[in-house]
Amino acid sequence: MNDSTRTKAPALPMPDLRDSFPGPFPASAHADDIERHATEWLGTYPLVASERKLGALANITGQGMARTFPAAGRTDLFLCADLFLWLTAFDDAHGEAAGARDPARLVRTTGEYVHLLAGHDEPPGSPGPFGAALGDLLARFAQRATPTQYLRLTAHLRDNLLGILWEAHHIDSPAHVTLSDYLAMRPHTVFVRTLMVTAEIALGHELTERDRSSESARELRTAVADLAGWINDLASYAKETAHDGPTTLNLPSLLMREHGCDLEEAFRLASRMCEQQAAVASARIAELTVVEGPLSAHAGALKSIASSYVWHIDHSRYQI
Repeated sequence: MNDSTRTKAPALPMPDLRDSFPGPFPASAHADDIERHATEWLGTYPLVASERKLGALANITGQGMARTFPAAGRTDLFLCADLFLWLTAFDDAHGEAAGARDPARLVRTTGEYVHLLAGHDEPPGSPGPFGAALGDLLARFAQRATPTQYLRLTAHLRDNLLGILWEAHHIDSPAHVTLSDYLAMRPHTVFVRTLMVTAEIALGHELTERDRSSESARELRTAVADLAGWINDLASYAKETAHDGPTTLNLPSLLMREHGCDLEEAFRLASRMCEQQAAVASARIAELTVVEGPLSAHAGALKSIASSYVWHIDHSRYQI
């Protein structure tokens, strides 16, 4: 599915998801507008230092968001795109290797944003670009979302910040991270559960608590969340392990340690895991879209979210 993962080992197997999520995937007619907007927003809030990285981030966000919410309106697409520009740029600038080098700074920075997410005034002093950008996002989401949707969104953003902090803490010494620990945290570091929350805001539906807690809805969210993180790990493995980069805090490496197998077998195991969760997601989507209503809209949104992650892994961002 992605030639970048075959750079170091051409025989590495990848999941075949064509039965569950066949392409081509629908895309909004606003894709290019989103990309242009993303470039302008990053000009207003300079979250990315490199022009090359800015262009790549604007492209994958614009084209990816068009496939994530193909039926959403232009303004909502801009808002959701900006949120994921912020999360991705923050992770690139402050998480992973940077966070591991200076964990105390990452904790201080994260604390400032938790302060904003909790609804308090900005901390004393002039906010940096990330703080200013987050303030802009929260104000716009507060205008668009219902009070419950807004609280759910900020809760997931706190989960994302914790996930980034957790990953930075373990990335250089992952020996005591178990496979189950990693699988539990991965949806928060790939931001997929936050996408699920923004779907209700962008597409204008809101589940009842009974619908949200139904077994089928929970199984669908879990399957899509797992699939998003796992296929991302497979797609990005070659880039992340190139040039002596981090090699052990990802699904293939943890499977190698768990099963005592080589990289090829780990990719085979991970591919089967992806295929199984894709099949679960596809079955739940078919079940929930039979009758029109909020649950059907929710299932349709999660189908597009899963499809967007499948689309993402072929992007040049994941190439060496």
